[in-house]
This record gives sequence, structure tokens and C-alpha cells, in this order.
Amino acid sequence: MIQEDALMWMIRTRDPEFADWEGFTAWLEVDPAHAAAYDALMAQDAALGEMIPADPVHMPAPANDAGPPRERRWRPMRWIGGGAAAAALVGAVSLGVMNRSDIYTVTTAPGQTRTVALDDGTRIDVNGGTTLRLDRKDLRFAALDKGEAAFTVRHDEADPFRVNVGDAVFEDAGTVFNIVRSGTSTRIGVSEGKVIYNPSAQAIALPAGRALTEDAAGIHVMNIAPEAVASWRGGRLVYANARIGDIGEDIARSIGIRLSATPGAAAMRFTGTIALDRDPVRFFAGAAPLMGLTAVRQGDGWLLKEGDGPQS
Repeated sequence: MIQEDALMWMIRTRDPEFADWEGFTAWLEVDPAHAAAYDALMAQDAALGEMIPADPVHMPAPANDAGPPRERRWRPMRWIGGGAAAAALVGAVSLGVMNRSDIYTVTTAPGQTRTVALDDGTRIDVNGGTTLRLDRKDLRFAALDKGEAAFTVRHDEADPFRVNVGDAVFEDAGTVFNIVRSGTSTRIGVSEGKVIYNPSAQAIALPAGRALTEDAAGIHVMNIAPEAVASWRGGRLVYANARIGDIGEDIARSIGIRLSATPGAAAMRFTGTIALDRDPVRFFAGAAPLMGLTAVRQGDGWLLKEGDGPQS
């Protein structure tokens, strides 16, 4: 069944009219065996060329790139009809299954950080509770599925670095920026250079000192202090009129705890700097009153609620 599905996806993704990249990506992520079967077919492409006539077509961009086709090119292939040809393709999988080696995932647990240095000179600092996908064959691609990452990008005007976050694309223009992805909400702040939000659609330019949020309420652009961008790397969180709900997610990700907030507390806003401390008792002893809140233990985590007072 997996081999048949892999064949179907390979044929479909080679169709110049193919547009269901989201469905294709979802299928790949269900089981590592899906990607292995698909890649095995692709790996046998050269050998299959002698069995199957190839009529050149213009191929769409790879599944990990929402923008225009750029570097990667698949070998041309035509739609194949007939059970014999399909059987030949499926049979090719049995010649050897390859591990998916191009797309790889970087993950961190809450409270854990990691730095990824790419060969093109780009550095990615990954905060806790994060899932980030990268591509060994395309060093100018990243996809932030959840969590937080700071990007220090080596700019190349001819080959811009792009970060896919949900349905959005952020394209660098010589940049240092930080992105947070939580559920369907996205936040980005730029400290150096410029980022273009959805260059092929809204094309919103975000120079240094500007931030953008995208959530159910829409897209909002605002000012941000450059020093507040990716401040977690320096052991502190810096905010200007930020929702406690967002701050709570940042705290949980950065110090590695389970944290929730009452509706009233989550809707409150805070301006100031919070020093990070991996000891929750010490951290909340200083941070909770600073935000005008109380922090109490709740099961295996903590709860933020309105009103300052002693922590328990």
C-alpha cells in the first residue's frame, strides 16, 4: 500500500499543474516509511529512464518551497498509463529503500537550546520546545513548525533565505530576525536588515525595529526594540505591551516548564524585562510580582493568576 501511494504521489508531484503540496507533506510526515518509499522511487529514476520514455515537462517547486522554482530540478517524466509500467515503477522500490536524507528535523525539548550552523554561513539559534525542518540540498530553506528560532542569515540577493511558517513565507534581505510559532499564531521581530512577509502576495517589508503578528485576528505590524529580538539568547525576555498569554508561552519554552494562565491573567499586558532562571521557584518569585501576577503550583506545572502575592 505504501509503495502504491508513493507511486501515486511521485506521478502527481511531477504534474506541472500539481498544487496539493500541503497534502503531500502531510502524507510524508505520517510515517518515515512514506518518505523512504518516495525517495527510493526518485533514486531509481535514472535507471527507469531506459524503461520509460520521458517527455519533458516543466516541474513545479519541491514540496518544501512555497516560492517560485529555484535550484532543484527533477528529471523529466511523463504520466504513465497501464498496469505494466506502474508495476515496473513499484517494483523498482524493491531494489533498495533509502533513508530520506535531504529533509531533516531539528527538535528541542522545553528548556533546551541548540545552535545550527549552515554551510552557507547562516546561523540558527533554536529555543526550547521547537521543531524546525531544514534541507541538506537547499541551504536557503527552513520551516518552523512550532516553537522559536532566531536566524542570522548570510544575505544573497540572487538566492534569498526563506522560512516557511504555516502558510506564510518570510524572505530575508540581509537579516537577523526571530520567529515564534504557537498553534496557528506567528510572531516575528527584526533586529537587523529586513524581512519580506509573503513576497509573492502581501510583500510586507519589515525593516529593523519592526515586528509582525499573524493570528485569527489578522495581520498586525508594530514597532519593536531591536534589543528585544531574540533576547532569550541573552538569558532575558524583553517586552513592550505584550500579552501575558504570549509571555507565558515564551517562559514555558525557555525554562522548560508547564505553564498556564487564567483568562484574566492571559489578557493582561506587560512592558519590561524578565530575567530567566531555570529554577521555577526563584524565577516566579521575581517574575510574577513584576508582571503584577501570582504564580502557584498546579499539578506538574504552574499557573499564573491575577494579583501579586507570595508564591507557593
